[in-house]
Amino acid sequence: MSTEAVRRLDARAGGDALRRAVELALRAPSVQNSQPWRWRIHLGSVELHADDSRHRSAGDPDRRDLVISCGAALHHLRVALAGTGWGCRVTRLPDPDDPAHLATVQVVAGLPDRAAALLQPMIDRRRTDRRRFGTRPVRRALLDTLVTCAAAEGAGLRPFTCSVALARLEAALTEAAIRPRHVIGAPDELTMWPDPGSTPFDDPPPGHRPVGGRPIDGAPPGKDPGAGSGCLLVLTTPADAVADRLTAGEAASAVLLTATGLGLASTLLSQALARAPHRTPDGPPAQSQVVVRVGWPADGASRLPATPRRLLESVLLPG
Repeated sequence: MSTEAVRRLDARAGGDALRRAVELALRAPSVQNSQPWRWRIHLGSVELHADDSRHRSAGDPDRRDLVISCGAALHHLRVALAGTGWGCRVTRLPDPDDPAHLATVQVVAGLPDRAAALLQPMIDRRRTDRRRFGTRPVRRALLDTLVTCAAAEGAGLRPFTCSVALARLEAALTEAAIRPRHVIGAPDELTMWPDPGSTPFDDPPPGHRPVGGRPIDGAPPGKDPGAGSGCLLVLTTPADAVADRLTAGEAASAVLLTATGLGLASTLLSQALARAPHRTPDGPPAQSQVVVRVGWPADGASRLPATPRRLLESVLLPG
């Protein structure tokens, strides 16, 4: 697209549509609500950079969680642009000499991705919800929708329905809730972010905070003692390179926004998979990246307030 065409498109969209799209991207989930991203806005394009000052090095020594978080923000940006009527082209890892530069998103002529555009209203509605789920089971057809959604982003999504495998995964989640306290450097580092004992992406706002990674009513993650209506799904990628982790974040964002559109409550968990014994589930070779917990909200559950986000000005890099 020529510079003049970009200017005309930008004018039709209101002048600072790219800034508004980035503001929506800031609503993406991130580990411990760390929001480890920076953005550079050009005429007709946006760069996504990792913010290493927000990196939890003790709990995330190989930057896996940081890159996954940035991947979620990248997908949120794509959705925001599509919802505004813009098509885009994404170049991932565009500069081998700059590992912090994770992606460049270029505005292009043509129709936007319709499926992505339909998800834009879900950005403001999505919440990380670790409360007890309702008693209604999640139908397999809805889980299949989430699986299809992840596949469209190049990732796998495996529902855990076998009781033995589910018990093993729940044990890993319980272990993850206390593990950060025993990692050298983690206790001091985690005081930088909200809720030191939690493992999900996004920390619940004040008044809804669990203790030790458990829902506020005391049930273990992903399990409702009364009815067991919640489901745990493991998101996988073919390998575990930086590009795979970026894909995992984009797919996780797509799954969460789709789940929100279906009326499901959801949570992302990552630390249960951070150590080798939990990274490869039973089945075809694949690299486990994050756990997705979904279920119907309990009857009468109140709407959770939005978690705080960094101001746009604080995350913009000079052009």
